[in-house]
Amino acid sequence: MPNIPLVVALSDYDHFRDVFTGKVPVQGIDVTHIDLPVEEIFARFTHYREWDVSEMSFAKYVSLRSQGDDGLIAIPVFPSRFFRQHAIYVHADRPLERPQDLVGRKVGTPEWVQTAQVWIRDYLVHQCGVDLTSIDWYQAPVNVTGHGDEVKAKLPKGLKYTHVPDKSLTDLLLEGKIDAFTTARPPRAFERGDKRIRRMFQDFLPVEEAYWKQSGIFPIMHTVVLKRATYDRHPWIAANLFRAFELAKRNSIERALDGNICRFPIPWTFAYAERSRDIFGEDFWPYGVKNNRKTIEAFAQACFEQGVAHRKMTVDELFAPNAHELYEI
Repeated sequence: MPNIPLVVALSDYDHFRDVFTGKVPVQGIDVTHIDLPVEEIFARFTHYREWDVSEMSFAKYVSLRSQGDDGLIAIPVFPSRFFRQHAIYVHADRPLERPQDLVGRKVGTPEWVQTAQVWIRDYLVHQCGVDLTSIDWYQAPVNVTGHGDEVKAKLPKGLKYTHVPDKSLTDLLLEGKIDAFTTARPPRAFERGDKRIRRMFQDFLPVEEAYWKQSGIFPIMHTVVLKRATYDRHPWIAANLFRAFELAKRNSIERALDGNICRFPIPWTFAYAERSRDIFGEDFWPYGVKNNRKTIEAFAQACFEQGVAHRKMTVDELFAPNAHELYEI
């Protein structure tokens, strides 16, 4: 039987590399890889479903499924994970040193239905005791103007949420019209060294590590989704893709831990990888449902509380049932 051709849109992660080069083959599948910026991958697949397999915002996936969109099914492969305490930016002149200082303030967000925003808001609510309705929220893109929410949310009662069509969040902050904003992608002005913008947590690593120790949650940002029609025709592709991505990830972790040669142009890469292993365990970038159930359940609950999900989603309905774990002998 000939291989099934699949078009796969995923960013250029080292932990996917061996699949795309063919070093780790996907049994029964010929992969055509499309590499684009994640925002473009998300937007095009969310609206047009242009390829068979796609990287996708976890929040957008959960939201769409909760609204009855059954044209998608995910496998528990998580390309991007990030703690997001570092993603709160404030005007340097504002006395905002801790999340509780945001109460009564004007805070920007690029979208309501965005994974990083869900995790940040969940942190504000459950670790910091901040009521989301105590903040005056403003929505705009980080660096440009015009973009609104791509996926419809069911906003919590009493939430103040204003779309700003003619300003970016950076514009609003620098003009003093908002006090802070939260963003996964660092604002360009900050990256260029504009001293008017700073992170709330300037020494954020201890804060994020403390969050891990307290919660046991390593936030998932993106997942891998299949078009349901493709999956229904060939259900076996879910398990075969999962296996290939898991094996490729193991190779990537082995490269990161290599203390003989530096496989990444980052000093002390192996030492950072060893420290990650000490903190998170032997598999410090886990795929599958079992080792991620606590994180997934927390995210599904946060999505429901924040109106990202229109109904509470369960872990098991989010992922292809034949690809929850790697079958090993």
